[in-house]
Amino acid sequence: MKGPDRIQLVEVGPRDGFQPIGPLIPTAQKIDFIERLHAAGLRRMEVTAFVSNTAVPQLADAVEVLHAAQALPGMDAQVLVPNLRHAERAIAAGADHLAFVVSVSEKHNRNNVRRSPLESAQEYSQIVAAQPRGAAMRLNIATAFDCPFDGPIDPEATLALLDHLVEVNIDAEICLCDTTGRVTPDRVSALLDAARRRFPLAKAWAYHGHDTYGLGLANVIAAWSGGIDVIDASFGGLGGCPFAPGATGNVPTEDVIWMFERMGVAAGVDMQKLLPIACAGAALPGASAGGRVREAIAATARSSSS
Repeated sequence: MKGPDRIQLVEVGPRDGFQPIGPLIPTAQKIDFIERLHAAGLRRMEVTAFVSNTAVPQLADAVEVLHAAQALPGMDAQVLVPNLRHAERAIAAGADHLAFVVSVSEKHNRNNVRRSPLESAQEYSQIVAAQPRGAAMRLNIATAFDCPFDGPIDPEATLALLDHLVEVNIDAEICLCDTTGRVTPDRVSALLDAARRRFPLAKAWAYHGHDTYGLGLANVIAAWSGGIDVIDASFGGLGGCPFAPGATGNVPTEDVIWMFERMGVAAGVDMQKLLPIACAGAALPGASAGGRVREAIAATARSSSS
């Protein structure tokens, strides 16, 4: 089992982690989390999303959060957009790295953005055309493996949707997303391998998983072993799709970093700085946290001091 010697971790906590939290997190506190994560070495984050303020009031401060994140040196501030209208809002606010999301599952896509997957694919073409020169694009393929409404997704359905998307922007990073946390490592490996063989000219691939069933790290390893070096994670294991019942908890950043450090795989993140941030995130009112490393290290520290 051998993958890349270095990974690029995409910290999605400030968007995916905060999004499902009910009590509003003050904007200044969100910015403080982002600044502390940056100080710990994280240089790429999904800092917010441009979405309906009515549907997701937690992210109504997207412009302020984006501008604060962009002011940090070396920061790649990625923002999620679900459709053309909100992509245009993000571009007008100065976003230079968009992450467009489309679900393979018809039911999930309609629950999420009120469109069929093919309608979203058509809108993706318009967003790519509207992007400023030099801007980056990520394509998040939600329910790539499993749907909260329909169960396992046929791999061919995911590949067929990608047929409509990849050539629109061959430079986009394509992220296959396990929306429910129910996928297993064998299926992660198989789909990533099939996708890369089918679309050999695609510039970059990434993996986004959840830890709902305790398989988060196993699936990350499956992706990494297949050559994927861009991995999404969320500090404190915060998050989960609000349109996927039960899918609480992204793969925890601190668990991913702890694991790869011991495997000799570099990520450029300072665990000593990251752990207090993860603990603070997990303690947010209304947060759904996950992970094991925080508690294990805390237990070891208690034992050593007793």
